[in-house]
Amino acid sequence: MLGNVRFDGRKFNEIRKTTFERNFLQYPEGSVLVTQGNTKVIVTASVMENVPRFLQDTGTGWITAEYNMLPRATHSRNNRERDRSGIGGRTHEIQRLIGRSMRAAFNYEKLGERTIKVDCDVIQADGGTRCASITGAFVAVFDAINYLYNEQRIYDFPDYKVTAAISLGIKNDKVILDLNYEEDSKVDVDFNLVANEDLNLIEIQGTAEGAPFNKEKLNQILEIGEEGVMELIRLQKQVLNL
Repeated sequence: MLGNVRFDGRKFNEIRKTTFERNFLQYPEGSVLVTQGNTKVIVTASVMENVPRFLQDTGTGWITAEYNMLPRATHSRNNRERDRSGIGGRTHEIQRLIGRSMRAAFNYEKLGERTIKVDCDVIQADGGTRCASITGAFVAVFDAINYLYNEQRIYDFPDYKVTAAISLGIKNDKVILDLNYEEDSKVDVDFNLVANEDLNLIEIQGTAEGAPFNKEKLNQILEIGEEGVMELIRLQKQVLNL
């Protein structure tokens, strides 16, 4: 990082180039390839005509998520988690985060007794994979719900708030937006922010990897993070014609 410019030429408060390729796969009700810098995630949203046991006979729906990183998504090959002793704690945490974010984004109760299962498969990882998964998941879930609406399997489109997520960090007392892997591995503070189009916060994850940070820096992180989220939401709305 030199002056006010990062190694990839971005300003400290600038997101990476982000694109969405809708209907990326033929079979899912919703699917998207989200590309954020060199991070690429395939997100699918599948409609399932059932709900978890605790929601049976309630008339309400559900949204849940799974997250996976393919073996060569990183510089060296990792074993698939199914080849190990089971799904790791980090994966569980990310899956639950994606599910919570989508349930906060959509009024899933209006889905009827059906589940939308979100699958996020990281095919190339260069930082911010959980955030890219959430941002892409909104597009895929929206398309899956739109499929239900167009097929007249639901008659009221559920209320929603466009939702996105962004990563941030602090390095040398400077707040950095939308970290790639090299930056993420060196920051003193690691942060993830999930928010909707009204700038209502859904989740804040922040950890001091090195030196602690104060309330003033937290407010700065939130301010810059909100700007990044709103830029992503602008792109989501553009691709969804909202």
